[in-house]
Amino acid sequence: MARSYMQQSSPDLYWASILDSMLTGSVRTQSSNSLVTDSAAGATAFSCGLKTYNKGIAVDNNGRPCGTILEAAKAKGLYTGLITTARITHATPASFAAHVTDRDMEDLIALQLISRQNTSTSNSLVDLMMGGGLCHFLPQSNKNSCRSDNTDVWQMAQQHGISTIFGRKEFDNLYSDGNSAQLPLLALFSDDHMDYEIDRNTQKQPSLSEMSKTGLNMLDAANNTQGFFLMIEGARIDMAGHDNDPATHLHDIIEYWRAVKVVRNFVDQHPDTLLISTSDHETGGLTLGTQDEYFWLPQVLQSVRRSAESICAEIHHRKKESSNYDSRLHSIVKGDLGISNATSAEMGMIRQVLNSGSSKDCKHAIGHLVSDRAHIGWSTGGHSAADVGLFAYGPDASMFKGSIENSQLGRALADYLDVDTGSITKSLDKFPTRQLAFVQRDSNHDHD
Repeated sequence: MARSYMQQSSPDLYWASILDSMLTGSVRTQSSNSLVTDSAAGATAFSCGLKTYNKGIAVDNNGRPCGTILEAAKAKGLYTGLITTARITHATPASFAAHVTDRDMEDLIALQLISRQNTSTSNSLVDLMMGGGLCHFLPQSNKNSCRSDNTDVWQMAQQHGISTIFGRKEFDNLYSDGNSAQLPLLALFSDDHMDYEIDRNTQKQPSLSEMSKTGLNMLDAANNTQGFFLMIEGARIDMAGHDNDPATHLHDIIEYWRAVKVVRNFVDQHPDTLLISTSDHETGGLTLGTQDEYFWLPQVLQSVRRSAESICAEIHHRKKESSNYDSRLHSIVKGDLGISNATSAEMGMIRQVLNSGSSKDCKHAIGHLVSDRAHIGWSTGGHSAADVGLFAYGPDASMFKGSIENSQLGRALADYLDVDTGSITKSLDKFPTRQLAFVQRDSNHDHD
């Protein structure tokens, strides 16, 4: 979709994204208990090189911890980093540096991220963490907290010698004139997930590509002769897919390409560095062309100015404040979506989902207003079992090719890094993987 969109505005009929020239194969994504994986099982396949059940974070099918490539890299002496636009405690980053039996145990994940140390040194397990999710680091007494206890994990991080920053201004001061800020670092930029790229206030939050550039510079400036391992996640691409929100999906994909360009430029300047890009899974079952008509209309997406998430949050708020929200709804549909011909049936559907109070249904209704006009189809609000692309650039990129299982990719990464995840697994035999007083959420929790 994103490539086709860009081709419409490019004089080059054969315009291609930065990833296209790096395509080496595809990845099969099923988990151990389902043909359709979630992010926890998908990321665990990459980090541990094994299949596990949906919702398991770096644990095997019996809930026992499995050593990850990040942990093994740290044990070998490499610096380590995690960058995401989701909460830093979310499934994908967590699967590289935490071990819990259920991905929703984010209170415990936050503790594990800041309190774990390399077994052979006093160094923190993760040297650099950037993303969202401050709420899981704040005590319950704080109004911005989402923890179920009163543990101040943010303060604990500082007591463990981790530099902490929150906000854009401090981020801009992280790396200037070649002087690196102190590692280890925990840098968060939102209470929950970071904003979609289409909604992002550039004065308040850095982009994925900016975080990637700063993170690479900081790890490189550490002058570690062993090198570093860095996982970068464009997390909100998936979430827009869950919302069936095509324009928001598009903008986060394009920003991910910018991040890939940053990393590729780094590889060109540091030719001993390998770049791998892939996905935990496909989301939304997106198709270009619907209703037996052989076309789709990328230009429809050009008029969209906000995400369905942002629009629904505003409308829900206005509806609570006043019953007279209808005129604002029409204004949003026209001004923020570029739709001047919404039918009474379509507007009625949006009012209906607003009355139901379902945020998910509201986002789908808004997303489908745009999708229908662009002739974009969605088969699900969840994940699909489709294969995902595999991209590689740098030395030994040819090691990563063909159609492979996600767990095979994880093992290949461990082989490339020449690290021993098995010894890490043995050292984790008594590691606690269950959060006390944990309340199981509905399966339709948060974007997964």
